[in-house]
Amino acid sequence: MLRQSTIVELTRSTPLTPECDCYVHQYGAIAPGRRERRYPSDMTAAEWAEVRAAMPVPAWLEGRGGRPEAHCHREMVDAVRYLVDNGVKWAALPADYPWWRAVYDFFRRWRAYGYVRELYERLRRGARLRRERKAEPSAGIIDSQSVDASETVGEATRGFDGGKLRDGRKRHVLTDSLGLLLEVSVTPADVHDSKAAPDLMDTFMAAPGRLLKLVWVDSAYQGPALAEAFARHGVHVEVVRRPDGQRGFTVLARRWVVERTLSWLSRSRRLMGLAGRRDLVP
Repeated sequence: MLRQSTIVELTRSTPLTPECDCYVHQYGAIAPGRRERRYPSDMTAAEWAEVRAAMPVPAWLEGRGGRPEAHCHREMVDAVRYLVDNGVKWAALPADYPWWRAVYDFFRRWRAYGYVRELYERLRRGARLRRERKAEPSAGIIDSQSVDASETVGEATRGFDGGKLRDGRKRHVLTDSLGLLLEVSVTPADVHDSKAAPDLMDTFMAAPGRLLKLVWVDSAYQGPALAEAFARHGVHVEVVRRPDGQRGFTVLARRWVVERTLSWLSRSRRLMGLAGRRDLVP
């Protein structure tokens, strides 16, 4: 029986794979075939090759309950990518994807079991190894971004950021030195950066195998609670400040990396329209 820890031993797909080689096509009961790539958000063959190699083994394939899914995993991932990229409602997914409810149930189930996070972690580690870095980083950068909320966001989970003049939510991110996401938390926009950072750090460092020793921040990340959180995990903090007398935009060492990551997130309409949805960010 397949084990999740042995996923790397499975046959790796290539950009020249003629048919879909997802788990459902290989071990399920659906006919072979592959949906034609139609939208910019659909994975290329090369991208699917990377995702396929990192896909967690579903519970039904390991005999841990459930029944084989009736839809191709590649089509499901493409549908979720379309939704995040274009900001549509679940029910507004194009008809050539599987039924929207099936896609939503797939995503909700994988999120509940931690498969979405696991898939992202494997892709992140692989990207670092290809850059000749260790799989787990020893340095990171923390920053935040306030986003206006839509009318569907309740008052209990939104706030007003007086500094950025944003009425909505705030996403707090920890990235590595390449700009790859390590941890994300979402709060009302009126929560100060220094108040959210301790939980962000605690959540990331709670996972086994973390090697983080240094974090770069801006001057907002100060205070005893934050200092205690960093000290608890043996992480050194280095504040990157703007040059004295500097006005307007300037590139700051190390901090430009996390700013670039936040701009990457801003390209996804779903993440902007719903003000930082935590469930759609790894």
